[in-house]
Amino acid sequence: MQASMNAALNAYYADHFVLPLPEGHRFPMAKYRMLRDRINQQLPGVAMQVALPASHAELALAHTPGYIDAVARGSLSPAAQREIGFPWSEAMAERARRSVGATVAASRDALTEGVAGNLAGGTHHAYADKGSGFCVFNDVAVAARLMQIEWARGQGGHAKPLKVAVIDLDVHQGNGTAHIFQADESVFTLSVHGARNFPFRKEPSDLDVELPDGCTDDEYLRALEHALDSLEQRFSPSLVFYLAGADPHEGDRLGRLAVTHDGLEARDRRVFDWAWQRRIPLAFTMAGGYGRNLEDTLQAQLTTWRVAQQYHQRWQNVRP
Repeated sequence: MQASMNAALNAYYADHFVLPLPEGHRFPMAKYRMLRDRINQQLPGVAMQVALPASHAELALAHTPGYIDAVARGSLSPAAQREIGFPWSEAMAERARRSVGATVAASRDALTEGVAGNLAGGTHHAYADKGSGFCVFNDVAVAARLMQIEWARGQGGHAKPLKVAVIDLDVHQGNGTAHIFQADESVFTLSVHGARNFPFRKEPSDLDVELPDGCTDDEYLRALEHALDSLEQRFSPSLVFYLAGADPHEGDRLGRLAVTHDGLEARDRRVFDWAWQRRIPLAFTMAGGYGRNLEDTLQAQLTTWRVAQQYHQRWQNVRP
C-alpha cells in the first residue's frame, strides 16, 4: 500500500469506557481522557481512532479460557479482583478488551506505516490465568502472538516466525509478559525497572536491568544503552513493542527513581531511533504513570507522542 507523505500517526483509545472506581482509589483513570484532549490540542497530526474490542479467540492467544470467561461474566473471585486492583464491572471488562484491541490495531498499523500507538495499554502484569497490578489482560502478549499468526498467513505459512522484541521501560518489571513468553524463542523480553519496586516477586525476562532507588538521568540512559546493545547482539526483531511508562519520572508517587522530563525524552528518542535506524516497525503503549502532580505524567506522555510523530514522519518520507 502506498503511504501518503502527510499520513497521520494513528492513536487508538478506549477512554470513553470509564471504570466506576471507589472514592479515593489511587489509579488515575482520568489521565487517559486528559491525554487524548492534550494530543488533540497540541499534536494535530495525530489521528484519534476508537479501539475495537479484542475477541475471545484473540485473547486466548495469551490467556486461559477460564480466565477470559471469568472477566467476561463477572465471576472473578474477590481475591482475584483485589490482585487486579479494580472491582469488576461491565465497563471494566469492556475497557480491558478494548485496551488489547488498541494495541492490536496499533501493531497492524506499525507493520505498514512504521509507528503507531495506544493511548493506554502496556498491561504487563497480567499473566495467562490472572490479572495483577491494574492489568486485566496482557495487551502486548496478545498483539505479539496475533501479529505472528497474521504474518505467517501472509507469507503462505512457510516463513520463519515473526520475531518480536518487547522493550519495557515502565518502572515496574513486566512479570506477566516475561512469564507468558518464558519458553518462546521468537519473542525477546527486555525490562528496565526499579530493583526494589513492584512486583516484589520478579519473573525472569530474557534481559532484566534492575535500577537502584533514586536513579538519575545519566545512570538510567547508560543502562538503557547497554540493554539495547545486548538486545541487538542476541536477537534480530522484525517488530518492536515499546512500553513507554511515564513512571520513572522523579515526580511519580510509585516510581522511586529520579529521571527528569529531559531524561524521559532522551529515553524515548533513543528507543524510537534504535528501531528507526534498523527499519524495525514499532508499536508503543503508555503503560504506567502515577504523578503526584498528574501534569507531570501528562507532560511525559505527550512528549512520547511528539517524538513518535517525528519518527512516524520519517517512515512516511522513505516509503514509496
